[in-house]
Parts: sequence; structure tokens; C-alpha cells
Amino acid sequence: MTATSPQQNPPIIRPDKDRFLGEENPFEAMMSRFDYAAQRLSLDPGLYKVLRRPEKQVTVSVPFQRDNGETDVYTGYRVLYNTSRGPAKGGIRFDLNVTLDEVTALAAWMTWKCAVVNIPFGGSKGGVVCDPADLSDRELERVTRRYTSAIIETLGPDSDVPAPDVNTNERVMAWIMDTYSMHKRHTVTAVVTGKPVQMGGSLGRREATGRGCMIVTKQALQRLKLPVQGTRVVVQGFGNVGSVAAQLMAREGMRVMAVSDKSGGIYNEKGLDIDDVLRYVREHRLLAGYPGAQAITNDELLVLDTDVLVPAALENVITSHNAGNVKAKLICEGANGPTTANADRILDEKGVFVIPDILANAGGVTVSYFEWVQDRGGYFWDEDTVNQRLERIMTESFDQVAGMAAKHGVTPRIGAYMLAIERVALVHKLRGMYA
Repeated sequence: MTATSPQQNPPIIRPDKDRFLGEENPFEAMMSRFDYAAQRLSLDPGLYKVLRRPEKQVTVSVPFQRDNGETDVYTGYRVLYNTSRGPAKGGIRFDLNVTLDEVTALAAWMTWKCAVVNIPFGGSKGGVVCDPADLSDRELERVTRRYTSAIIETLGPDSDVPAPDVNTNERVMAWIMDTYSMHKRHTVTAVVTGKPVQMGGSLGRREATGRGCMIVTKQALQRLKLPVQGTRVVVQGFGNVGSVAAQLMAREGMRVMAVSDKSGGIYNEKGLDIDDVLRYVREHRLLAGYPGAQAITNDELLVLDTDVLVPAALENVITSHNAGNVKAKLICEGANGPTTANADRILDEKGVFVIPDILANAGGVTVSYFEWVQDRGGYFWDEDTVNQRLERIMTESFDQVAGMAAKHGVTPRIGAYMLAIERVALVHKLRGMYA
């Protein structure tokens, strides 16, 4: 798609019109929201062109030696979408479904996400097309180190700071940090976040995304004049984000009725004992077979009669095909891109309040920012300090998004995009253009 001015191109794709093509294309889904938000802001045509394109897209070959001595070659990507507000920030995922389109969309999402919570980062994302389950630990380390060395020119505390994402974790971040440090000939802890605490990671980082979901859900319930105590919640996805969100919401007095993972879901109308569910998963790895609850599918979970729905697993799970059956009053998007642009229109017509992904799951990048600050300062905070500062930023950001949406008469998602685009555009104006 060519970049054109929103002021000179009336037929812009709009998320509130049922004319969106390629509903499950992640980049176009993201850009349809961007286009409409830019139009509502009357964004300068030149800035529109700048913000609609990634700054840098890197594709690399990742050759490595398997344990049996054979050579294999994977493909890796790293996309820096916008760095006007600071170093690029974004995760690295290892997955067979990684594509350049997906990575570009996620890098753009990171740009807007960092701007929404007003932290001094731009957006990036990376990935390697592979199946980690097909790799031994030694092979996984070789792939990680080779990929790191291939993209090392983009990396650095002042240029591009990776973090864990799908199928990567603090151990992978440790390998990236070590590889980068060996090239630089000194230890550089601030080159990645999501590291082990023992080597410069931040307390509270693992729980941050789920905690952020809980914080903004409470703010939205207050805005909708719904009580926190007894509010019914269902959570799709019981990984790091979903399980922490479910646990913290239950501790706040909400009634978590259903959770799910790749094996399916479990449902109890009276509420699940989330701590007990977590113990079961630690022992059995999956939710399947959990006693005292009814087995349901992931599709069934999405349309349960509930107050709050937290899609915290995959992209594109709420689409034009099932949005009309969603019964939740409030959706908190723990995952990136769980709702398609066509589904947005349907949910809006139903009066569903959606806390958009670029706000709802921004707790992770916020505490990643805290980790980066602590690494650069060489002084580390206790967990209470981390959580208090996270709550302040998430609460203020929710109020600012809600205020923008109310001011312009748009949905919270478009309000979040408008707030983010306005902040990024302002910095571009202030910096001017290097010629």
C-alpha cells in the first residue's frame, strides 16, 4: 500500500466501516486504525508519510550447526519502526509463523504502545522462523547467538533494546546480552530487558504485563460504574500474561470463572481457585483434566456470559465471525492484536468497552523501561517501588486515553492511537528533518 495523505485520500480504510480487506493481516489491521486516527487528528500529510513507514527492516540468514554436525539455516528479522522518541524497544520471538509483515506490525504497535504510556522509547520487533521444540538447548543457544551477531549493528542501549516474546525467555535474553557484550568487550546489561534478576533484570518484570491488565481493568470498571468485588472474568490464555492477570484479578475480589490454554478451557460459574489452578498447571503443564470445572473450548470461552473478557493469547481471536456473540461488557486486550478491525465496529455497536492492546498490555514495556533505567544507573529498586510506579503510569495513561476518546467522540482504541500519534508527531516536528 502506498503512503498517501489522510487529507488528500478520502477513501481511507476505516475500522468503523465494513470494508476492510484481509481481516487477519496484522500490518494492515494495525494500519487501518492508524489511518483513521491520523485522519481524526488532521495529521500533516508529510508526517503521515513518515509515520506510515518503518525506518528499517532487516532480514538475515541464521546458519547454525545441529548437534549431529549437520548445518541448518533459518531466517531472522528485525524491524525498527520509529526511533524519534528514543531507542527502539521490542521483543524477539522464535516461531514458525514469524513473517516480515507480522514483525513490522508488532514494531509499529510497540511504537504506539511506548508513546501511549509516555516512556522514551520507539518501537521495534524481531523474530526467527523456527520451531524451538525442534531444537536442543545447545542448538537454541547457537541460533540465538548467531541471530544476535547478525543483527548486532542495530542493537545497543541507545539504539535498539530487545526483550522476551513468543517462545523466548530470560535465558535467551542472557545469551543475547552475553553475545553483545563479547562483541563490545565489556558487560552491557542495558542491551536487553527481561533478563534474570541476578544479571540486571528488574523485580516485578515477569508479572508486569498481567499486573498492568489488572490495573487498567479496575480503572475501566470504575469508569463504567461496575463494582470490582464479584465482577465476573474470563481469561483466554494461561501463559505468563493470562495467568498473572487472572491471579491478580482474583486477589482483587473479581470472580474468575474461566481460563484456557492450548489444550482448551475450564469453566466454573461460581469461580475458580486460581492459585489451585496454577498448582495444577505446574504439575501437569496443561489445564486439561483439571477437576472441579467444566471443560470448554477456546471458542466457547470467548462468548461466555461475563462482565470482563481478557484475550491474552493469540492475535485475531475476536473477528467479524464471533464478535456479535461476545457477551462481555468490557474487553481487556492482554494479547497483541486479539481483535480485528471489522470486529471493532461490531463491538462498538454493541456498546462493549475495549481497553486496546497498546494500553492494556503496556505494563510489560513499562517495567522493561524501569529495568533499562536501573541498568544504566546501576541502582536497583525493590518490588514495591516497581509496582507503585507501574500503577501510577498505567492509571495516568488510562485516564489520558479515555480523555482523548471522549474529547473526539471515538472508541478507546482510536483514542489511544490518536494520543500516541500526536506524541510521536510532536517530537518529529520539534526535531525537524535532517537533510
